[in-house]
Amino acid sequence: MQRIDHYTSTAKWLHWAMAAIWLCAWLLGLSAVHWHSINADHRITLLHKALASTVLVLVVVRVAWRLAHPAPALPASMAPAMRRAAHTGHLFLYGVALMALPLSGWLWSSSGNHEVWMLGLVKLPALMAPNEAVQHAVGIFHTWVAWLCGALVGGHVLIALKHHFIDRDTVLLGMLPRRLQRQPSTRPSTPPTAP
Repeated sequence: MQRIDHYTSTAKWLHWAMAAIWLCAWLLGLSAVHWHSINADHRITLLHKALASTVLVLVVVRVAWRLAHPAPALPASMAPAMRRAAHTGHLFLYGVALMALPLSGWLWSSSGNHEVWMLGLVKLPALMAPNEAVQHAVGIFHTWVAWLCGALVGGHVLIALKHHFIDRDTVLLGMLPRRLQRQPSTRPSTPPTAP
């Protein structure tokens, strides 16, 4: 059985919590923009911003934790080019999905003179004075980046599944809670001798 190099429990918690928050915020944002009939009172937009804004705080915590607790080594079976691709892909996920997307949403709200309440509890300061031209440009940017992020996250999931089911390495297992993994058999290799 291959040895599993685990991320720390905190890293796992941050990964899966942020994944759930990000996906919910992304789906709510998609609904708010493309299904106006269900967002007439803007409640979906408000919920989208309440969740998405938390990502900006959590990503700071996550990066700080990652710097203090490096990720486990990638499997030796991975080619150098694939290692570089994995590193680049993670940088894109952090930079685009976890930072550029929520920051552009915050700027979009600020330029349109709309408030952002993190979890409905903390009002974030406006990043700029209202500006219709900026609001229009940032709105387009935020929308297109959201679709790009959907592709990035989808690719991330597919690659993790490829590692598990095709490459049969321990990349995905290292991010799963230990209790979800099968433990090796503890039966003795030879039967006990009769007394």
